[in-house]
Amino acid sequence: MELQEKMSVLEIIDEMGKSGVLGAGKLAHATKLLAQVIEDKDTSVFLSIAGPMVPGGLRKIIKDLIEKEQIDLIITSSANITHDLLEAFGGSHYRDIHGTDENLCEMGIGRIGDVYTKSEDFEIFEKEIIKLFFEVTKDKNKFSIRDFLYEIGKRIPDENSILNTAARKKTPIYSPGIIDSMLGLQLWMHTQENELILDVVADMHELSDQVYASPKVAAVMLGGGLPKHYALASNLLKGGVDTGIQVTMDRSETGSLSGAPLEEAKSWAKAKCGSNLVTVIGDVTMIFPIMVAGAWEIMSGKK
Repeated sequence: MELQEKMSVLEIIDEMGKSGVLGAGKLAHATKLLAQVIEDKDTSVFLSIAGPMVPGGLRKIIKDLIEKEQIDLIITSSANITHDLLEAFGGSHYRDIHGTDENLCEMGIGRIGDVYTKSEDFEIFEKEIIKLFFEVTKDKNKFSIRDFLYEIGKRIPDENSILNTAARKKTPIYSPGIIDSMLGLQLWMHTQENELILDVVADMHELSDQVYASPKVAAVMLGGGLPKHYALASNLLKGGVDTGIQVTMDRSETGSLSGAPLEEAKSWAKAKCGSNLVTVIGDVTMIFPIMVAGAWEIMSGKK
């Protein structure tokens, strides 16, 4: 591997690709595969997002992928939706706050690694999301989760919001674990005195239709958990995904889905035999921006 001054992201990635099947080589493989599936009009790209990706700084990158119509749908944890809304309502994610966790709690500050949130931002979030709940349910009280998130997204005046952009571009967002977050807590509180039904099964009808309508499917999985499984399992009845790109720090020894090698998915027919699969071990907030920048450079060089 050789570095020179003023190398582009792609030139560095190409050098990393010369290292074989170690981490650098896998990053190069994943980057080129990402560009390939984005460009292939016959491939639908399913992006699954687990872990603190919005607090970790990926909000604008995910928003841009939607804006450029380079992904076809998103499957995400509810926490990332919550943090997208937090920023859409004027809140932020803070750095360089110091103190013990006990002191942070007393100050009304929550910690996500070395990223911090403030209780006053969540107070605004609570006020604004309650308003949106009433707006969305004014004439209707039963929704699929995807449709409910669409209705919220089109009412958010923040063009950097993932939900807003997805609503504008008609990109579906699925969140099967929507109740497991601050957004879910507000949903529960709202239903104490108001009628609201979220139909989880309805999402599977829509998602299955998308799978069957797609000649090929590529799953790009950031982290593991429920979003990863939902992306893979939705393709089960069609024999699995054609392409899988996974970025995770979880280990395979525990047998958990999050750390499971993608090859294991073939045994469940969640990835096709002969499918193109690559796993990059590392921090998504470090690796995914490099992958996207490299993929965009590959694509721009072909124009």
